[in-house]
Amino acid sequence: MKRILVLVGLLTLVSASNIFGQIPVIRESNRQEIMQMVGDAKISIVYHRPNVKGRTGKIYGCAAQNEIQRGNNTGACLVPNGQVWRTGANDNTVIEFSTDVTINGQSLPAGKYAFFAIPQDNEWTLIFNKVANEWGAFTYKADQDALRVKAAPIKLANMRETMMFEFDSISANTTKVVLSWESLSVPFTVNVGDINARMIGIIRNEVKNRKADDVRALNQGAGFVFNNKMKAHYDEALGWLDESIKIKETFGNLNSKARLLAEVGKKAEAIATAEKAIQLGKAATPAANTAGLEAEVQKWKGSK
Repeated sequence: MKRILVLVGLLTLVSASNIFGQIPVIRESNRQEIMQMVGDAKISIVYHRPNVKGRTGKIYGCAAQNEIQRGNNTGACLVPNGQVWRTGANDNTVIEFSTDVTINGQSLPAGKYAFFAIPQDNEWTLIFNKVANEWGAFTYKADQDALRVKAAPIKLANMRETMMFEFDSISANTTKVVLSWESLSVPFTVNVGDINARMIGIIRNEVKNRKADDVRALNQGAGFVFNNKMKAHYDEALGWLDESIKIKETFGNLNSKARLLAEVGKKAEAIATAEKAIQLGKAATPAANTAGLEAEVQKWKGSK
């Protein structure tokens, strides 16, 4: 009986240890994932967010004894000048680009990178390293760097308690990525390249592989070319619209063709196509809103 009780007790302990072994460790510096689309490109950052915790004035500015941190930081500040920093806490920060980019004007292939920094008073070195999943910067190797760029730190007007990355000044193909903590922010610019050229490739592929009666790629592709004023591709877009019109004439595809014809200076053809589109639109159920195209026709007639 005693053996049975002992065995049951041992099994209980083993079961309990298995259960507790599955509990995730809760870290003081919490993990964050952020993502930003810039055009067709995805930029994502995964990092852990330390807090100042009363150490104001003791985060930056002291000199490092070693370029690579050898153990727990025992110096006069937490992020010394001249030392590789993981740009966060716990695991090194990881940044990923879905397409080739430039960082402050320098090329970096698509991929996943560890993001490190070497602070100095007036200039930081930002590092994109090919070994993406490590604990901290203790095993950092410079020969695995994919890119190093320079960036200037900016004094913050207000103290930031919790470290953060954010995306700012987002345009059609660029964004600033900003690291900020305590008294400083450090921005760098990511440019995702020629979005329009990539989109034309995607559209051509969609047009090529569409089903015979599916006109969506034809119409959407022509619309993208028109809306982005891609003049070098106007003839190609008109060809896509002609294919769509052969399948079925609609207010939409005739409207798009009329506007493109006007863009290339073929006003007479544009007016004839637009008038046909307006007729179809008014006869449709429900009727299309033709007011905008009618106004354009009057402008074209006045400028012939």
